[in-house]
Amino acid sequence: MKSVLTAIALLLCALPVWAGDIVGKVVITRTLTKKRVVVDVYAPRGGAPATAASPQDLDEWGRTVVYVDAPMTGEPPSTVAQIGQRNRRFEKEVLVIPAGSSVSFPNGDPIFHNVFSLSKAKAFDLGYYPQGQTRTVRFEKPGPVQVFCHLHTNMSAAILVVPNQLFAQPTSDGAFRIPGVPPGKHLVRLWHRSAGFLQQEVEVPAEGSVNVSFNLPLATIKSVGP
Repeated sequence: MKSVLTAIALLLCALPVWAGDIVGKVVITRTLTKKRVVVDVYAPRGGAPATAASPQDLDEWGRTVVYVDAPMTGEPPSTVAQIGQRNRRFEKEVLVIPAGSSVSFPNGDPIFHNVFSLSKAKAFDLGYYPQGQTRTVRFEKPGPVQVFCHLHTNMSAAILVVPNQLFAQPTSDGAFRIPGVPPGKHLVRLWHRSAGFLQQEVEVPAEGSVNVSFNLPLATIKSVGP
């Protein structure tokens, strides 16, 4: 009897796990984010000329996330992501993490920083800390978290906490793929740091893929709240 049960268990493990892919493209027809004016590194307040925005400031797809709005299955992730602080800027402007993840904020500058957020999804204030130290925050609730520094008003970043591991950021041509999505109807949401949220409902097949497209600025898809 035991050998029969073992054989059945092995057979069940060998059965395919049905899942499909969500593939698509984010079409952005014009710049959505204003260029940031950055003061020269470590210059006294009010005493330095402004520098031009870096190429990173113009990457609209880098500010975009597409994800499946569904509850997480299994245990929350235990990974720790990172947003460093260097040259009086956050090294990553947009970070995407599943709910339950933590983020470390190491200070790589020879000056103090004070990282904080007043966002509804997660409010925190890490206090002043010097070069070589870090502070870590855990993010349990999905939603956008805008991050700033009390000491340097030009510093800003955003963390999008998504409900599960089913997310993707578009490539430089707007293409994206979310693999391994359980079959059935799902709400697919797009978030852009400046434009906010859009959403569409899709039917994911047990095998193969379904195509989704989003257009920014809003053309045919209605904007929705978080």
